[in-house]
Amino acid sequence: PHVGPVESKNEAAMSELVPEPRQKPVVPMKPMGINANLLGYIGIDTIIEQMRKKTMKTGFDFNIMVVGQSGLGKSTLVNTLFKSQVSRKSSGWNREEKIPKTVEIKAIGHVIEEGGVKMKLTVIDTPGFGDQINNENCWEPIEKYINEQYEKFLKEEVNIARKKRIPDTRVHCCLYFISPTGHSLRPLDLEFMKHLSKVVNIIPVIAKADTMTLEEKTEFKQRVRKELEVNGIEFYPQKEFDEDLEDKTENDKIRQESMPFAVVGSDKEYQVNGKRVLGRKTPWGIIEVENLTHCEFALLRDFVIRTHLQDLKEVTHNIHYETYRAKRLNDNGGLPPMTAETEENHESNL
Repeated sequence: PHVGPVESKNEAAMSELVPEPRQKPVVPMKPMGINANLLGYIGIDTIIEQMRKKTMKTGFDFNIMVVGQSGLGKSTLVNTLFKSQVSRKSSGWNREEKIPKTVEIKAIGHVIEEGGVKMKLTVIDTPGFGDQINNENCWEPIEKYINEQYEKFLKEEVNIARKKRIPDTRVHCCLYFISPTGHSLRPLDLEFMKHLSKVVNIIPVIAKADTMTLEEKTEFKQRVRKELEVNGIEFYPQKEFDEDLEDKTENDKIRQESMPFAVVGSDKEYQVNGKRVLGRKTPWGIIEVENLTHCEFALLRDFVIRTHLQDLKEVTHNIHYETYRAKRLNDNGGLPPMTAETEENHESNL
């Protein structure tokens, strides 16, 4: 009979002891300008120099792919970009050579050095693209090659004993050559860019721009931009990857004014006003490749090499590769499938 009242007293006492919800502690304001004036030299400013020395020792990788019909001057343009013979010299088909029946992938590697900076450059050519009567699905070998390079990198990354520096064969940039018809993009152009804009950084380029007048060139550029927008095709630099206002302003200008770059390539030098210039000789004069009033080659070179090369690599790693990696690991429950070769490697590592 005494149990009930005791329990009710205890419950009453407990309800009295329940603490009130505590207020969140006030976060003290950060002291302003506490380290504005250093009392002496520390050496923080040497961090940049340390990073520079380290990257100079390891060097840089850059893999560029060129896609387009034969005869649009792909090899010549890449040779002009890097001012050296880095791509195969295309001089028309020899009698012995056969026109490829399917799209081939040819990768040529070089080490280029300038001002003490070494860059391992790989040029990936795609002879046979768009040269057949039936070009259905001719982008598939290219897409397969790009994904194979992501797979290769992923397998190296998930190894138990990883390499300190994984060789990077991923395609950082794809120059897509548009034929200078002056009318509109072909269905093949649209299909290729639709399929591959999600897996690689595509930079559209109007080839052999010297075949059009200045008015035709301006009109064709506007038409191409409009068609890409209507078909929902995104090219590099993509709007959603602009990190800050400065990047957005700079990239908006490129997207709205420069893209697609109307270019002329040449690896021959001529004398113009006492200076040696790269150009193409015509009956009415010399088209100077690096002269902005003649073509936009200088803009393309500055864009790909001088301002956006590192960003091209970062977008490839952080966006395209990460998308592939996440999908691949999700599909396989966490890891790529084990092959006999990887099993042997794991056993030897263990």
